[in-house]
Amino acid sequence: MPEFTCRLGTPSGDVVTRIVEADGVEELRRRLQNEGFRVFAIERPVRRAIRQSLLGSAKINPQEFLLYNQQLATLLRAGLPLLQVLNILIRRQPPGAFRTVLEDIERRITRGGSLSEAYGAHPDVFPRLLTASVLAGERSGELDTVLQRYVTHAKATAEIRRKLIKTLTYPVILIAASIALVILLTTYVIPKFATLYESSNSTLPAVTVYVVTVSKAVENNITWLGPALALALISFLIWQRTPQGREMLDRLLLKLPIVGDIIRQSTTARFCRSAATLLNGGLPLLEALDIAAEVIGNRRIAQTMPEVVRGIQEGQTLVETLERAQWMPALATDMIGVGEKSGSLVTMMDEVAQFYEAELDVRIASLTALIEPIVLGFMGTIVLIVVMALYLPILSFVTEGAAGR
Repeated sequence: MPEFTCRLGTPSGDVVTRIVEADGVEELRRRLQNEGFRVFAIERPVRRAIRQSLLGSAKINPQEFLLYNQQLATLLRAGLPLLQVLNILIRRQPPGAFRTVLEDIERRITRGGSLSEAYGAHPDVFPRLLTASVLAGERSGELDTVLQRYVTHAKATAEIRRKLIKTLTYPVILIAASIALVILLTTYVIPKFATLYESSNSTLPAVTVYVVTVSKAVENNITWLGPALALALISFLIWQRTPQGREMLDRLLLKLPIVGDIIRQSTTARFCRSAATLLNGGLPLLEALDIAAEVIGNRRIAQTMPEVVRGIQEGQTLVETLERAQWMPALATDMIGVGEKSGSLVTMMDEVAQFYEAELDVRIASLTALIEPIVLGFMGTIVLIVVMALYLPILSFVTEGAAGR
C-alpha cells in the first residue's frame, strides 16, 4: 500500500505532517476528514520521490540524531517498554521533520510492526547500518546493548569528521583570503596605479607591465569571465555528483600523497567498526560485510566489495579477499587475518578501527602542516609581486628626480 505525506490541521488547532498509508488520494482525504482533521495538502508518493531526488531528504541534525539514539539505548537499558520510551522521546523532541518521523515510527509499532521495520520505512533518516543493528538486537534480545554499540560507533565516526573539519578550517580560510586578495588587487588597486603610470610616460619595469596587463585583461573581461567561472564551478559540482564523475574524482583522490592515505585509513576505520558492530549483534559475516560496505564513501573502494563478498561465498577467507581488493593497509589485513584464525574477528576489527582512528589524527596533522606553508607561501608570493609591481616605478621616479636635480 503506497504512503502519502499529509499536511493536516488537528482538532486542537495544531498543524502536523504525517505519513499515512492509503489506496488513493480521495479515499485518504475522506478518511482524514472523517477523523476530524483538516487536510491542507496530500503529496503523492511519486511527487515526493521526485522532490527528494531534487532537493534531498529532510535534513536531520546529526547531534540531534545521535542524542536520540543515546537516550533510546539508556531508557531501554533501564527496563522501560519500547512504546513508552518512544512516547517520552517524542514529547521531548522539538517540532520538525525528525519529530514527524518519530511519530510515524511510534504509529507503526503500535500497529504491530517492529522497530527495525519502522526504521526501514525511513531509509533517508535511519541508515541501513542502524536498521540492521536494531534487527540483530531484536533477534538476540539485546536491543539496548546493540544500540549502545551503534552509539559508540557513531560517536567515533563523528569525532573523526569533527577533527578533520577543525583541522582544515584554517587552510580553507587562508585559501579564501588569498582568492579575495587577488580579486581586490586585480580589480581595484592595480587599475588605480596603472592610471598614474600611464600619465607619466616613463619606461615601466617588466614586472609592472606584466601585472598591469593581467589586471586590464581581467577588468576588461570581467563581464563574461565571472559568469564563465561560476558556470565552470556549477558544471564541476554537477559532474562530480554523477556516478562517472564521482568515481573518477575518488580514483584521483586515492592517488594523491597524504590525502590518499587519509582516505584509506578513514575508510578502514569506519568499515571495520561497522562490521564489528554488526557481527557483535549476531549478523552473519556476508550480511555484515554487505551492510558495512555502505559506509565506504569512496566509490573506487566500494566497487571492490562485491568481489570480497563473492570470494567469501566461494570459500576464500576474509583476509584473502581484502588483500586482493588492494585498498586496505597491509597492517590492517594482517590484524584481521590473525583475528580470523584465532576466532576473535570482532575484537580484532575493533582494534583495527581504534588503531587507524588514532593514526588519522597524525595524518590529518601532517596534512595541515603541509597545506599551511603552501598557502602562506602562495599569498606571500602574490603580495610580493604586486608590491614590487606597484612601488618599483615610484622608486624609479624618485631616483630619476633626484638625479635630475
